[in-house]
Amino acid sequence: MDLPLAVIALIGFGLINVFLLSASVLVYAERKVSAYIHNRPGPNRVGPWGLLQPFADVVKLVFKEDIRPAVANPFIHSFAPWLMVVVAMTTVALLPLARGVVVADVGVGALALLALTSIAVYGVTLAGWSSNSKYSLLGGLRSSAQMISYELTMGLAVVSVILMTGSLRMMDIVEAQNVVWNVFRNPVGCILFIVTAFAETNRAPFDLPEAEQELVGGYHTEYSGMKFGMFFLAEYVNLFIASFVIVTFFFGGYLLPFENLYAHVFVDNGMTWLLTTLQLLALGLKAAFFAFVFIWVRWTLPRFKYSQLMQLGWMYMLPIALVWVFLVAVVMAIFA
Repeated sequence: MDLPLAVIALIGFGLINVFLLSASVLVYAERKVSAYIHNRPGPNRVGPWGLLQPFADVVKLVFKEDIRPAVANPFIHSFAPWLMVVVAMTTVALLPLARGVVVADVGVGALALLALTSIAVYGVTLAGWSSNSKYSLLGGLRSSAQMISYELTMGLAVVSVILMTGSLRMMDIVEAQNVVWNVFRNPVGCILFIVTAFAETNRAPFDLPEAEQELVGGYHTEYSGMKFGMFFLAEYVNLFIASFVIVTFFFGGYLLPFENLYAHVFVDNGMTWLLTTLQLLALGLKAAFFAFVFIWVRWTLPRFKYSQLMQLGWMYMLPIALVWVFLVAVVMAIFA
């Protein structure tokens, strides 16, 4: 379904605001979930049940002084956090929200998605280098090595999905799961993708670029005020987008459970709008679950050592991904 340009622009504007708000919601959810895991109350002072605490934090960051080291590169130091946020927000355009509802329905959507997520490494690396600090530089280098290592496995996991679907278009990937979700047809690719998603978003136990025990704060050590806040805005937007991508590739995206059995009822009775609304709700609930999983894992598992992180990526996950893609290609060639 081809949407008018004005409708596409309106959807894009709404998505940007939703994801900006989602970052505040996720910060609150993370603090509450971690408090529950640690048996403590969490934020409960600003607003009812502490709901206004994330907004109070934003106001505090806005009014904080922007401090930049005298020896830092001024342009790149300011450009890096903007790059992170812009890339995170751009990725949203490729995600199908419901049947026929997507901002950029491109034929190579899966490839474009991988390309955009790969750009995020530049923001972290440039932030570490431009600060002219040893701690920040080490965080930036760790991030670049980590993302390059795990992007290979992530790409292969996506290739296994593309082989089963026969298309790079995101909408086709979702619709191909109308009978059986890819998590059941492609369980190994699903596990590999979820693990690499943790590494790509710098979430624990893969948060080596900002390991406070060794690096003070990592790549953002020399940042303050809203520049510091923008890094965390990008992190939480990336967390939410990673949840949407996991759902899109492996858990049916916007599709309702067993939708193929009753979807025609909505269409025959002229209630396509209701079906679209339910699909939007289903996608949001699935993504919210995986956002919770990201938070749950962070406050449950300890951080890897750097040697363990590299060993897991190169010695285990990459060979498994290569073998799995080969097996999927053989099976598809025989039975497709």
